[in-house]
Amino acid sequence: MKLTLVSRFNTSAFGLILLLLTACSASPKLIGNPESPYPLLQPRVGDIFHQPTGHKLDPAEMLEAIGDTRVIFIGETHDNPASHQFQLDILQGLQQKSPGKLALAMEMFTPEQQPLLDRWSAGELEEKEFLREVDWFKNWRMNFALYRPLLTFCRDNQIPVIALNAPKTLVRKVGRTPLTELPEELSAQLPELDFHDPYQRAMAESIYSGHSMGKARSDGFIRVQTLWDETMAQNLATYLQSSDGLDRQVVVVAGGNHVRYGFGIPRRLHRRLPVSYLLIGSREVELSKEREAQLMDVNMPRFPMRAWDYLKLTSYEKVDVGVKLGIAIEDDPQGVLVKMVMPNSIAEKSGINKDDLLLQADEIRLYDRFELLYLLMNLKDGDEIQLSLQRGEEILLLPVSL
Repeated sequence: MKLTLVSRFNTSAFGLILLLLTACSASPKLIGNPESPYPLLQPRVGDIFHQPTGHKLDPAEMLEAIGDTRVIFIGETHDNPASHQFQLDILQGLQQKSPGKLALAMEMFTPEQQPLLDRWSAGELEEKEFLREVDWFKNWRMNFALYRPLLTFCRDNQIPVIALNAPKTLVRKVGRTPLTELPEELSAQLPELDFHDPYQRAMAESIYSGHSMGKARSDGFIRVQTLWDETMAQNLATYLQSSDGLDRQVVVVAGGNHVRYGFGIPRRLHRRLPVSYLLIGSREVELSKEREAQLMDVNMPRFPMRAWDYLKLTSYEKVDVGVKLGIAIEDDPQGVLVKMVMPNSIAEKSGINKDDLLLQADEIRLYDRFELLYLLMNLKDGDEIQLSLQRGEEILLLPVSL
């Protein structure tokens, strides 16, 4: 009987305490912003902030703080040189601290390209040969000038470059086909997929909300976003556990939406392999009117976590090399065939017509579209070239001012 009374007393006391705690927390007051708990004081372009504390750091202090972290995720703005310079600064600083103990993992490549990346890091491939072999202008398409300093630094210092992304053919199929309808051979290529993260879904739906293509396309977009994140997490975990990656610190560069807030690649990596990691990103606080007009109008939800551990404020810069003629082209046995000319483009102003066959640019024989694209990638506004082309039975020489 005595034991029973004590048990009842303890149960009643526990219930009272639980009731009081519940009453006290029924409507808690939120102080501040979970995404930025400490406002950034007097922010300027070039400043680096530790977001959990709001403290401003210089680059050396940040490098010292992140030095022992196993995986460092750096989210990028794909077309902003300032974002890529920040990546290079971090990679150079970490290499100086721990030479021979670093690897760079990149969204921009897929595992079937890994042998080429290994040859690049070993110094066995020149730039032009490397870009041709990885089919850069088809597989990634961004101006290589944005990535050249990063990849050249890896080659010069023999830093392994690891391919992370999903094969293009699989991505296309998953985007168009519900997973239950995929052929067996494609289903076998899928990593473990988790579609239940509410934050990732909310972000993907917000990004897609500006499109009016229906629920099927929206579902396909979410499938693809999940496939990208899960594949990159899986490939990263595999490398970290391999004999090559076991003792290396890995810097991961990927688009901001794969990294920001941590529910893309980082959380999916942690599910597979609980290692220490940090999120580093940049934010453009100075944009030209031209750039502002190009931005998507996305009403992104607020999330209950910080976007980054470390944040650098940048301006949006333009790439200083690379020009476009304003034509659609395809390979031809004799050269490069013009399939379309855009109105008011450099090509139209220079007299290039649809169905022209481009044969030569200055002294460079145009064997295929890669030759032309590689040439244009390395030219600047104001440069001039002379194009040799065939129109019907006639050979023409056209000066082109870029």
